[in-house]
Amino acid sequence: MVESTEAAALFEEFYARLAGWCRSLVGSEALAHDIASEAFTRLWSRWGRVDEPRAYLYTIASNLIKDHWRRTERERRTLQRIGSTTEEAQSPADSATDIRDLVQSLPKRLRTPVLLHYYADLPVLRIAEVLGRSSGSVKTDLHRARQLLRAELRDIHDIS
Repeated sequence: MVESTEAAALFEEFYARLAGWCRSLVGSEALAHDIASEAFTRLWSRWGRVDEPRAYLYTIASNLIKDHWRRTERERRTLQRIGSTTEEAQSPADSATDIRDLVQSLPKRLRTPVLLHYYADLPVLRIAEVLGRSSGSVKTDLHRARQLLRAELRDIHDIS
């Protein structure tokens, strides 16, 4: 009974936030709720074995989002190959896609802290615990990731 009460409290506290985080990354309300629901389902199937449920939820959601991005990119390339796409003007939603693509292109060592810190809103000390690194190492990785992202954004948008 205690476990189900804890699980219900966790769901109540984090579901909306997790779904909102997912929506900001995938751009779809329905898909965001699907991902958040799947993350909670996977957590509940491992409930007694997960030490940090919040970090686990964001890690699972992050992996599901990356799968979605990969699938979307494969579909886009396939459509380009068969010549079914048309050129469209870049919309504001496309810039969000640019940022997601840039974050996705970071090396895993840098991408994971970025996702946990900026998207899951976890503090550096918590990320260090989850990843088994020192807080200095996480701070260094976040700094390097920001430098890479800044340089890429300058190149894309031709900013001096």
